[in-house]
Amino acid sequence: MEEIFGVTKAEMKKLIATAMSHGAEFADLFFEYRVSASLRMEEDIIKDISRGIVMGLGVRAVQGDQVGYAYTDELNFEKMNAAALAASYIANTTAGIKVIKVASTPKKDLYSLKELSVDADLNTKLGLIQRSNISAKIYSPKISKVYVGINDEMKQIMYMNSDGKYFTDVQPMLIMRTSAVAEEGKNRQSAGAAYGGRVGLEYFSIPENSPEEIAKEAAQIAVMNLQAKPAPVGPQVVVLGPGESGVLLHEAVGHGLEADFNRKNLSNYSNQIGQKVASEFCTVVDAGIYPNLRGSINVDDEGNIPTEAVLIENGILKGYMHDMISAKVMKCAPTGNGRRQAYSYPPIPRMTNTFMRGGKYDPNDIISSVKNGVYAKRFGGGQVDITKGDFTFGVYEAYLIENGKITMPLKDVTLIGNGPEVMRKVQMVGNDPTISKGGWNCGKDGQYVPVSVGIPTTKVSEITVGGTQS
Repeated sequence: MEEIFGVTKAEMKKLIATAMSHGAEFADLFFEYRVSASLRMEEDIIKDISRGIVMGLGVRAVQGDQVGYAYTDELNFEKMNAAALAASYIANTTAGIKVIKVASTPKKDLYSLKELSVDADLNTKLGLIQRSNISAKIYSPKISKVYVGINDEMKQIMYMNSDGKYFTDVQPMLIMRTSAVAEEGKNRQSAGAAYGGRVGLEYFSIPENSPEEIAKEAAQIAVMNLQAKPAPVGPQVVVLGPGESGVLLHEAVGHGLEADFNRKNLSNYSNQIGQKVASEFCTVVDAGIYPNLRGSINVDDEGNIPTEAVLIENGILKGYMHDMISAKVMKCAPTGNGRRQAYSYPPIPRMTNTFMRGGKYDPNDIISSVKNGVYAKRFGGGQVDITKGDFTFGVYEAYLIENGKITMPLKDVTLIGNGPEVMRKVQMVGNDPTISKGGWNCGKDGQYVPVSVGIPTTKVSEITVGGTQS
């Protein structure tokens, strides 16, 4: 891969030496070459066809927990060396040049594909989009508008650090999104669905992942919501549906388990390892090790192999998600969670695939145990204080539970609460652990990275429901 970036290992060693020339105890180089493409149809018309290429180098120099970071999109040695020199100014004393013995990082291939989707024929992608567009339109005469898009990318990365670690990786990503608008008189409702991951176009040949299934999901929810009633308000029993409800776990709990917040004592979970922080039914894991999931990585952006990090086990806090810096400061092993949006950003602790493990209860028994409550199946946007865990989430597919049965659909549902408190109020966890197929992106410190979320059917004794009906 060195030929892509026009740099040799010998030159990379020189850049690291420059980055360490003003006292740094550690330095690394992150090269990135990214090709992205998008194709979008709106009301039967192709509105956007685009393709872009991004390439550059990020250089990091570390002294203790102080970080110097610089980047360049000009990959000639002079510019790269200037970036390395800029990163080096984190200490005032000059250190000796460290001799680096380079060894490749062994890794599994979690996303081996026959063909990268960015290289596929444009007409093939257009055919998939047309299939989803037609399927959504014919679902119901109430469907008035349909939007379909495919976004894909191929990212090639090359990494070397002052400890002699070296790796390369080719990371694909593909997502298809379909949105449908349903109208009945003045009532207008919309819904969307997105499927994908680190996959190729063959993913959509699997019946349950087909363009038709994506269209059906979006159209079905949009039409159903035409009949939805205003949601009741106030504290209620809430049953979280499997899969997409995991975004609540991710946002309101997961961020608080990232080690940088905890080493700075900014999280609700700081200094609580070994203590009970959730119901005994809750086991929460972050694992970037599962093939083809959106958050999976062969190796993180610091050269560490991802792990299955058990964060909470049977309600007890077991650990945090670490990058190299937090692991060193907190004297534990990296968990493979050092991630960055692109070469222009330094790595920080980030989630990969975060989910709650399955429990012992049949999902039907969970529903039947609720006399009155809300079943929250699919989530939209929300706001979260990621250090405290306070959240407000919109739910775009929700139902009323009455006498142990799911009855009418609800509209204008919001869930308001605190993540750690919700975890303590979990009463039942289903035996149906599910990872969402959706195109989730996680934002933190101005950086966005792809992730997956998941959860089984889960009963919470009380969450405040916002709506328009008392």
